[in-house]
Amino acid sequence: MKHLSRRRFIKQAAVAASAPAILTHTRAYAADPVIKIGHVSPRTGPLAGFAEADEFVLNEIAKSFSAGLQNNGKKFSVEIISKDSQSNPNRASEVAADLILRDEVDIIVAASTPDTVNPVADQAEVNEVPCITTDCPWQPYFFGRQGVPGEGFESTYHFFWGLEDVIGAFLDMWGQSGVTKTVGGLFPNDADGNAWGDKENGLPKPLAEAGYELVVPGQYQPLTDDFSSQISAFKEAGCEMVTGNMIPPDFATFWSQSAQQGFNPKIVTIGKALLFPSVIESLGDRGNGLSSEVWWSPNHPFASSLTGVSAKELADGYSSATGRPWTQPIGFKHALFEVVADVVQRAEDLEDPAAIISAIAATQLDTIVGTVDWSAGPINNVTKTPLVAGQWQLEDGQYDLKIVANSAAPDIPLTGELKLLA
Repeated sequence: MKHLSRRRFIKQAAVAASAPAILTHTRAYAADPVIKIGHVSPRTGPLAGFAEADEFVLNEIAKSFSAGLQNNGKKFSVEIISKDSQSNPNRASEVAADLILRDEVDIIVAASTPDTVNPVADQAEVNEVPCITTDCPWQPYFFGRQGVPGEGFESTYHFFWGLEDVIGAFLDMWGQSGVTKTVGGLFPNDADGNAWGDKENGLPKPLAEAGYELVVPGQYQPLTDDFSSQISAFKEAGCEMVTGNMIPPDFATFWSQSAQQGFNPKIVTIGKALLFPSVIESLGDRGNGLSSEVWWSPNHPFASSLTGVSAKELADGYSSATGRPWTQPIGFKHALFEVVADVVQRAEDLEDPAAIISAIAATQLDTIVGTVDWSAGPINNVTKTPLVAGQWQLEDGQYDLKIVANSAAPDIPLTGELKLLA
């Protein structure tokens, strides 16, 4: 696709100023026009668990797009260019800039925590490129990018759940337990940790309103190797529960040191780190009974608008193709491209980025993760998907993530009951 925007004008002006006047012709007689989709994800580094299913999802999407997409009676070929953020925000920004300025993508998509989503969206916003993101609570996405309620952004749109939803799911699950309402909080000094630990918009205020005492002995630096001060504070306060938001290596360190130092909470519910079967399996028997939010599972009652497969069929397809257990990001990575396909087919003019952005804003699509509808709020450029809570339970030598609390989304069925840690 060729369209002139501010970022392309700047690039072309720079090239013209420095390059000799040589005229060339490329792809002059291409059979179909091509729309380019940029994709950024943390394939390597501490967030790699979020991208474990990338290869499978991208292969399946490529098959779906192989016949092209229709727009205004014309067929468009689709080219997807995927880049690794290496779990680094600076790298995410760099590869997003490459996709926009060098590869000249028409739409850019990204997923997996604020460390990936925010820098990609920021590059798209400044370069006026349509952008769709997911897999990051909306508060660190919106407020972490200095979003202003009522104004929002021009080019960048996001779908996922919010901190209010994860707090509600956790409280729903904990309310069944009967344990003492003293909770240890683990919040890293990063975008997610700052949002989850925020006194007004994060966990502290609603937990206090629900009668819980949250003990937070300061934020820690990511990839720390010593949680002794946190463990000591939790023991002294009599914490029977632990919550927070951590990357997998940090949780593994904390959980190992908890065992060494005799700290044995009855409930451990951690966002991010405990989402993935590979992480739980790496903990051995110590993974049994750990809990987290559940954004997507084979039991979610949704189907793909692109392929028609159910959540269960998509999860089973991944396991069959890879020999590995299903993992939550599968659904959201797939849904990104469901939205892309829908937008491409509805946009009034694919040569015009503003028309693509208008089509994104007007999306009302039932996807494999639920309905994506930006007119539904809760804030500019954001729409929400359902959330429940689950617990990893060891059965016949294998871990299964049981959905144990679903008050906010009763259409997603319960598959187990909460059990206290031994």
